[in-house]
Amino acid sequence: MPSRRIAVVLLSILAAACGKEDTPPTNPNAPPGAEKAADTKVLEKGAELLQDLSAVRSFDHYLDGFHVMKDDPSLHMEAHHFCKGMNEEFTQCVIFDGNTADANLIGIEYIVSGRLFESLPAEEKPNWHPHNYEILSGTLILPGVPAPAEKAALAKKLNSYGKTWHIWDTGHAGHPAAHDLPIGKPLLAWSYNRDGEAPVELIQARDRRMKVDTAEKRRERADLEPQAKPQVGTDAVKPRKPESRAGRHD
Repeated sequence: MPSRRIAVVLLSILAAACGKEDTPPTNPNAPPGAEKAADTKVLEKGAELLQDLSAVRSFDHYLDGFHVMKDDPSLHMEAHHFCKGMNEEFTQCVIFDGNTADANLIGIEYIVSGRLFESLPAEEKPNWHPHNYEILSGTLILPGVPAPAEKAALAKKLNSYGKTWHIWDTGHAGHPAAHDLPIGKPLLAWSYNRDGEAPVELIQARDRRMKVDTAEKRRERADLEPQAKPQVGTDAVKPRKPESRAGRHD
């Protein structure tokens, strides 16, 4: 799609009546602590007005998808990515357990193009998961964005790779409220790479809440498949179904 057409499609978002469905934090009790005092709130508002917060205000798009932990494939979760593209080949994201103001920061992800991935040292590449299945299967979405613009944006992410660390498990499939505080070691997250790896109920719950149809998105993106190159890492993890006490950090 020519750049001018992409720009027109993206600008149409401004005119579209597309809202987002709220996803509260997985664990509503996290973190514990005393309620903010009145003077704390005043100080924070003052700081917001006086300080330069450009680094965080420059985050410009929201991706919703699913992760499985590479070394604990029974741990599955929905991940809300708030991202900024630094250039055409590098994007950085912060990951939350929801999309509301009280959502918890639970991880980070860096996304690189296939070309940049190939430039990485051999010992580094096993830390990076492939993205093509997530895009083509319809499981990776831009909530609230019209389908044509969403497809155009994700087409730019084809053949890319992500390096993702989860540093706080506030809840996962089978265990909706895991930890109230960020304890334990960081976990390297991975992508799903074939049908049947992600728990069906996890995708269905997201689709109901956000009023999207993953199967329909898959059909809409089918014509992107010829652009997808074979990727490494698609067999790095064999996800297991969630267990009653699976996947804790501790």
